[in-house]
Amino acid sequence: MKRTYLIKPVLHDEYPFITHGKGIYLYDDQGKQYIDGSSGAVTASIGHGVQEVINAMAEQSKKVSFVYRSQFTTEVAEQLAKKMSDISPGDLNWSFFVNSGSEATETAMKIAIQYWQEQGRNTKNKIISRWMSYHGITMGALSMSGHIQRRERFEPMLENYPSVSAPYYYRDANGRTIEECDDDYAEELEKEIWRVGKEHIAAFIAEPLVGAAGGALTPSDQYFRKMKAVCDEYDILFIADEVMTGIGRTGKMFGMEHFGITADIMATGKGMGAGYTPIAAAVVSEKVMEPILNGSKSIMSGHTFSANPQSAATALAVLQYMEKYNVVENSARMGAYLKKRITELAQTSEIIGDVRGKGLFVGIEFVEDKLTKKSFSRECDLVNRIVRANFEEGLLVYPANAGVDGITGDAIILSPPLTIRKEEVEELVTRFAAALRKVERELLGAFARN
Repeated sequence: MKRTYLIKPVLHDEYPFITHGKGIYLYDDQGKQYIDGSSGAVTASIGHGVQEVINAMAEQSKKVSFVYRSQFTTEVAEQLAKKMSDISPGDLNWSFFVNSGSEATETAMKIAIQYWQEQGRNTKNKIISRWMSYHGITMGALSMSGHIQRRERFEPMLENYPSVSAPYYYRDANGRTIEECDDDYAEELEKEIWRVGKEHIAAFIAEPLVGAAGGALTPSDQYFRKMKAVCDEYDILFIADEVMTGIGRTGKMFGMEHFGITADIMATGKGMGAGYTPIAAAVVSEKVMEPILNGSKSIMSGHTFSANPQSAATALAVLQYMEKYNVVENSARMGAYLKKRITELAQTSEIIGDVRGKGLFVGIEFVEDKLTKKSFSRECDLVNRIVRANFEEGLLVYPANAGVDGITGDAIILSPPLTIRKEEVEELVTRFAAALRKVERELLGAFARN
């Protein structure tokens, strides 16, 4: 193997070289075609090689690609901030642009704490988050994350913020109604507030649909209403982590719109730059900005590339493209169709236990026993088998955690570009079905040998 100097996810594994992409497809240097069924990391939301975006990038590069935010602003950054205000729900009008989803959630956390500091309530500096959640890999964001495997190396350095359950009806219902489950989730949040003390809690953070840590765990229509009511009762801000679910992924511009709730602060990223540029944002409500505007007049956060004009022009072009071609509406239509086709496939599958999600954010959980919902053993390494089999079929899927403990279970997310057409959905399902049959045959053979 030729020496590499690049630190890859698994050192010295062989990775294909991608040469180009077009639409929902990627092509490697051997000519193999892949359907980008995960949009990379739920990111390439308008597909690859979109000329309108490429043109906007080129035009901005002729003007200026970098200025430092403490010295200048630019027209394109101002335009992007206005666009974010226009598309965001409620009074989420102020954008702090950063480089990644991890930075966006960490910035949201800092702003929530500063909101209380500006009012002289300095003890409100803790965050409540959920187990089976993922908010990012930086230390603050990881402290808020309930993704056990990603926490474990750094646990001594992290805050113990995860403390309540995410909605997981597939495993939590057990004869109870969804409403009863939601009441228990809200009660659990309230009990945690009592334990910690409302005078110490700045905010509660949650993903509208749980991504990497839960395989598109999807709440009921009432879940967030009940959780937000608890936050309001105890004077606690609500942060929506829309890094994965935002910018059209779930069939609405933002995932929280499905539930009729507006967050006090929203973090978004991934689809905002659609893979064409690193950019994300903490979007802040008028309510949260008011004491800061009347107080220090400065948010204590900053990154070298914040509000970078090259990235701002690119993200603005992405949003304009989505608006021009009704991409969010297509996400809703094609997402419903994809979920329907996968649900049909699940009826004849021996190992698909649950299909969930909204829009083009479809989670599939795999179980050894569909009746008892028993997960496969860790030794089986099922999710990696699924990922490899799909890769061989020319389909990229996104691995996720699942199961009773959020560790031993297996799930994937199907999240192709929001521009996917119906015939391409069929092609995706055909490749996924072939990979699924291959894994099921392997498992049958393994069980027979044992």
